[in-house]
Amino acid sequence: MSSPCHTSTMLLVFMALAVAAQQTKDRTCDVVGDESSESQMERALLKKLEPLSQMRFNVTVEKSKTENYVYQFRVCREVDTSQDFGGLVQTDGQNGKTTVIGRINETQVFSGSDWIMLIYKGGDSYGRHCGGEKRRAVIMISCKRGVTASSFSIISEEREKTQDCFYLFEMDSDVACPAEDSHLSVGSILLITVTSLVAVYIVGGFLYQRLIVGAKGMEQFPHFSFWQDLGNLVADGCDFVCRSKPRSTPAAYRGVGDDQLGDEPEERDDHLLPM
Repeated sequence: MSSPCHTSTMLLVFMALAVAAQQTKDRTCDVVGDESSESQMERALLKKLEPLSQMRFNVTVEKSKTENYVYQFRVCREVDTSQDFGGLVQTDGQNGKTTVIGRINETQVFSGSDWIMLIYKGGDSYGRHCGGEKRRAVIMISCKRGVTASSFSIISEEREKTQDCFYLFEMDSDVACPAEDSHLSVGSILLITVTSLVAVYIVGGFLYQRLIVGAKGMEQFPHFSFWQDLGNLVADGCDFVCRSKPRSTPAAYRGVGDDQLGDEPEERDDHLLPM
């Protein structure tokens, strides 16, 4: 049977583990500056990037046969809990040494019409390069519709300056795309309205004729006789307008018969009688 002291110790250990797990779970991007002065635009952009937070991105760069690096990146999450707040981490392929390029607790984010720029500051110090300043990762997220995330790659590393050095990465995602304009034109609205009214008229009239009036066959169509007469009138009008010849055209040549001959004038032969 365990002693009360042992039980209390175990409870404290479990509580400490739970608190540590909760803190690790809650670690997300924290924009640069005090919480009271944080930009609402930056907060909105971080929320827009949230669908990418559960994904991991890796790219390997071989500078030579004996020098290669693996870059690991997460959006507003830690790559590895062993690297405190490390959002983008470089691992040396030869000796396994890890270097934090940027941390999520020093984040900047801004956007344009079809891109979002995510910046992690506060990385490990350069040492001899760039005046010994801390590393910084710049991730350009470009719009590509229909793609959650793809094409993560490193573009360049700028470390030959005395300050403001950075690593530049890029990737494609539809989270950077502007909202599509779904406004309908006036013509489309009218067409939808007219189509809906016609559908209601036909279906409603059909049900009325069948269930209330008790019509059968074509008589179930609403106002069938009216539309039938209208169709005949339209057909007659089209026939009248579109025909190039009259309906009854006399023949070009007809034979002459006895019935067509008129009464010939009576021949007078009085002049042949002797005077």
